[in-house]
Amino acid sequence: MTKTGYFTHADCRRHEMGPGHPECPERLDAIEDRLLATGVSGLLERREAPLASSDDIELAHDKLHVAAMRGMGDELADQISAGGRPYAQIDPDTSMNPHTWNAIRRGAGAALAATDAVMAGEMENAFCAVRPPGHHACRDRAMGFCIFNNVAIAALYALERHGLKRVAVVDFDVHHGNGTEDILAGDDRVLMVGIFQSPFYPGSGYPPLASNMVNLPVPAYTKGMAIRELIEQEWMPRLEAFKPEMIFISAGFDAHREDDLGQLGLVEQDYAWITERIKSVARKYSKGRIVSSLEGGYNLSALGRSVEAHIRVLADL
Repeated sequence: MTKTGYFTHADCRRHEMGPGHPECPERLDAIEDRLLATGVSGLLERREAPLASSDDIELAHDKLHVAAMRGMGDELADQISAGGRPYAQIDPDTSMNPHTWNAIRRGAGAALAATDAVMAGEMENAFCAVRPPGHHACRDRAMGFCIFNNVAIAALYALERHGLKRVAVVDFDVHHGNGTEDILAGDDRVLMVGIFQSPFYPGSGYPPLASNMVNLPVPAYTKGMAIRELIEQEWMPRLEAFKPEMIFISAGFDAHREDDLGQLGLVEQDYAWITERIKSVARKYSKGRIVSSLEGGYNLSALGRSVEAHIRVLADL
């Protein structure tokens, strides 16, 4: 059995939000280039992400939100064929182009296909190299570069379609995963643990919305050792007590010290350490089952190196 899967699709590169936007297609190129250059790529089980169905997306999202995004995608496709404008603005930071509708269904589809493969024992864990990211997408609206919440969809899919009783979500992006919290707060089948810079966009996360949320806001310029200590003190006891049957990771790498979109001080070794701590819980309670999905990370060099460190731990390389 190949230990670690790698799910992606070319459609995820076709979504873009205009020149100079930090959430750009080159993010996926930086990851691919790093994994190729280091030889990690050839050691992974590579699979193309399918298109998620609306039924599965609606496990986490309101039908009207899904229909609105589909309608906007159709309208953009019609406009582009008529020589019209290529973008539709959703919020100040987020827009769609004619390819976004397929990209967001591939992002969700990657997380769902990875869940299926891990549950079937075809691989122990998986990383989804997809964009746009998802953890700011709430049940009924898109925001913060995010349109559909890939990790929340996959977590609920594992519960509803695979019959698991308990799943955990781990979010180490520099920004609070407010969309994931909006969707999952109060669902006792889920434990979500997160650490993020605060005060910072989107200005949420404390106090948490429900007791199944373990939110650790930290001030700007917090370095890796302080974050490791908080994780050990606050995340680990809750994860151990919860005994998740599967773990989903919102893998944002914008808390890296070289990333200008945040002001935290993590480096590659910190991401490797965090991944190892998550894996220790998965080995103990979850049969090693982890599905990780890309969120933030906007310094291209730091992103490639950090994803490599994350995947090396997942794959025991």
